[in-house]
Amino acid sequence: MTDKVSIPDGAYILVADGTGARLFSASATEDNLDLTAVDILEPNYEKHEGPSGSRPPEQTYDQTQEATFAKHAAEALNSMAYAEKFSDLVVIADPQTMGQMREVFNQAVTDRITCELPKTLVNLSKHELEQHLSNE
Repeated sequence: MTDKVSIPDGAYILVADGTGARLFSASATEDNLDLTAVDILEPNYEKHEGPSGSRPPEQTYDQTQEATFAKHAAEALNSMAYAEKFSDLVVIADPQTMGQMREVFNQAVTDRITCELPKTLVNLSKHELEQHLSNE
């Protein structure tokens, strides 16, 4: 049995995998969770930047692109944290993307993370995500 996820009112919630991410703002009470879309982050392969860290020789092109996207998503959150766009952050990502983003998060982001869920939930609709998080 897992502990219930506590999402602070006004928290930003990032739902990501290596191919894309959605950012929501939470309106949370004890009985209700309502998410509002803030941004959609998509891969931008024109930047010709690689992922953080070294690239293992057995890594495929797609794996490299996913790691690069994870880095760019983390950098976007770093910028938002410095601009004080959010005070609390919930990060939901598949385990590999979560680990890749952690390598890039700066202290301003890590200080604001209230919960991490290593799950793949990017394909859930907003309503399904609200239900899932309310029952988590």
